[in-house]
Amino acid sequence: MQLKYIYGGLIMKLRSPFMQQLQQNMRMCGYSMRTEKTYLYWIRDYIRFHNRQHPTNLSSEHVVQFLSYLANSRDVAINTQKTALNALAFLYNQFLNQPLGDIGFNYAKRQRKIPIVISTHEVQAILKQLSQRDRIIFSLLYGSGLRITECLRLRIKDIEFDHSSIIVHDGKGGKDRKTILSPLLHNSLKELIQDATQLQAQDNQRGIGPSLPHMLGKKFPNAYRQPAWMFIFPSTTICQHPITGKACRHHLHDSVPRKALKKAVAGAGLNTKKINCHTFRHSFATELLRAGRDIRTVQELLGHSDVSTTQIYTHVLGQHFAGTNSPLDNLVL
Repeated sequence: MQLKYIYGGLIMKLRSPFMQQLQQNMRMCGYSMRTEKTYLYWIRDYIRFHNRQHPTNLSSEHVVQFLSYLANSRDVAINTQKTALNALAFLYNQFLNQPLGDIGFNYAKRQRKIPIVISTHEVQAILKQLSQRDRIIFSLLYGSGLRITECLRLRIKDIEFDHSSIIVHDGKGGKDRKTILSPLLHNSLKELIQDATQLQAQDNQRGIGPSLPHMLGKKFPNAYRQPAWMFIFPSTTICQHPITGKACRHHLHDSVPRKALKKAVAGAGLNTKKINCHTFRHSFATELLRAGRDIRTVQELLGHSDVSTTQIYTHVLGQHFAGTNSPLDNLVL
């Protein structure tokens, strides 16, 4: 039997009953669709690497062989190796109940990379090249420190105009947080929300609405009619919900703003820098620190679990918030 679903641009085919059971188990554990897709990919790749042997016949040594193959033959990044290991750890520790234990695999040491940031003038130049909708998306990335997926997943209920804040649900690591919303975006967002609710009303007449978490849709079958659950950045097409199989409207796929950004960067004449969606989040953090904001506050706004992750942005600044000057400043040239 072959299962196939399309969800926000995601296409998956699961032929094996084993993989179908694995998928069902992940959904029972509450994993996101993105995590599900990633874990299934690496587990399937692991099985293929070992000539389609069943994972129960393989051991921790086979896991190490696979990780070494990824590092040496496919030259994948360390974070990719970690993701693959997390997928296999779930497979053995939780699904098969065959704990891997300490496999003794050591990652190569990764050199710390300073994030690429852009100045306020560069941000402005890029925003001028974008359409109204895309300009709002990247304004949110820069003004609120959102990740691109967090931004596109925003629903009407997540915007608090009275407090000029945004609630981010189920961010990286499954964490919720609250971040700031610039008053400059209030009117633009309200216009987008009005457009989204009108689209929702049209969809409702056809018996469809925004995609909902499975359990919510099951508990409240008519929730798709409530404006609160509508995406602010809805997709232009209808898709099939991967679990219920019902027609629904998902949020905009992240490839859309990424393509728009590429054109905008070229139009602004900034091709000398490697600018992507995450650059705006990096720039958000850097500008807050430059303005003297407390690093703990920036940590909370970004949703970092460890302040050491936030501290990387202090290295972006020349004369950063600690007041470190160059020795050359003391000379008279």
